[in-house]
Amino acid sequence: MGEFVIKMPDVGEGVAEAELVEWHVKPGDPVREDMVLAAVMTDKATVEIPSPVEGVVLWLGADVGDTVAVKAPLLRIQVAGEDRNASEAKPVAPPLARPAVEAKVIQSTAPVERPVSREPAERPLASPAVRLRAQEAGVDLRQVPGTGPAGRITHDNLDQFIAHGMQHAIAAPTGPARKTDVEEIKITGLRRRIAEKMRLAASRIPHITYVEEVDVTDLEDLRATMNAGRKPDQPKLTILPFLMRAMVKTLGEQPGINATFDDDAGVVTRYGAVHIGIATQTPSGLTVPVVRHAEARSIWDCAAELTRLADAARNGTAAREELSGSTITISSLGALGGIVTTPIINHPEVAIVGVNKIMTQPVWDGAQFIPRKIMNLSSSFDHRIVDGWDAAVFVQRIKALLETPALIFIEG
Repeated sequence: MGEFVIKMPDVGEGVAEAELVEWHVKPGDPVREDMVLAAVMTDKATVEIPSPVEGVVLWLGADVGDTVAVKAPLLRIQVAGEDRNASEAKPVAPPLARPAVEAKVIQSTAPVERPVSREPAERPLASPAVRLRAQEAGVDLRQVPGTGPAGRITHDNLDQFIAHGMQHAIAAPTGPARKTDVEEIKITGLRRRIAEKMRLAASRIPHITYVEEVDVTDLEDLRATMNAGRKPDQPKLTILPFLMRAMVKTLGEQPGINATFDDDAGVVTRYGAVHIGIATQTPSGLTVPVVRHAEARSIWDCAAELTRLADAARNGTAAREELSGSTITISSLGALGGIVTTPIINHPEVAIVGVNKIMTQPVWDGAQFIPRKIMNLSSSFDHRIVDGWDAAVFVQRIKALLETPALIFIEG
């Protein structure tokens, strides 16, 4: 018998290292050619590492969460014959996560997989994609039998359980019960990158947050009218494209806010192009796809690109260049936006505009209270670069444009 060493592959684009985010095997597991062994993550992309040989895993060279240099030994596999030269596995893009499946939709003639019973604190082996599908389908993975290595629960196992096993699921005890389980979760992958970026921004940028309420009654009426008359190939307008166009006009007057700050070099870079990052929640965590050259886009074009990028970010198909290069960012939680937020700047930018939820409030018009739609903007600025006065002027100008939306469409 011999050994075959698999090295961390070159995942391209000048990447010198990658973070190991998931092992699919452990020492002693048999592997076959093209079987996925591990998943690694670069700054933006996750790729899977397949096996080029058939054999048995002898050794793993890193733990989940470790950063591994390109060409460093990743694992050793026992193979038939003599020792073979170390090889860089060819990385492949991971398949898109399967959508959650409802039990009533699935039909199969395979034998029924009855639920298994695990301890309350036991964490079944399963990939993040399987865990997400199980959560969306309301399935307790502790009851799902796994047929993968070391009892890992596969997508097929979950499909089989949803199709036939849920009817046999163990009934949950009635009434309150004491819980004693404790779960420790290592922060890896995208979540760790988010944590690192937030720490960097919060520790190095002295934030100033300016909050102002905006009467968007007329804007909402205009938006409803435009949506009612939109063409079949046009996307439905949200408030964000209007905000984006208002920001473009305002940044033309205040270019110092459409900028990045290299605090190590002490250099501020101002941009003529307005590349607006849109903070977007995805199943894997927060990402910021970028609508490039918003200054050259119409309301409808902004809306279409915003929709395309958000979909790409959520299903994991966004390209690296679509997730970087922003000059200013919008943070919006939609209906969950709350009354006030304190958004953290997307380092190395110098400003971020936070959108809060729209609420109908009584407003005194001098003679009576009338219902008006009010939305707060919570915007943060790098106080080293943007003075409080300039921050206030920036927000007040956006407020004026949103409250008189016809001004957004006037050139010059």
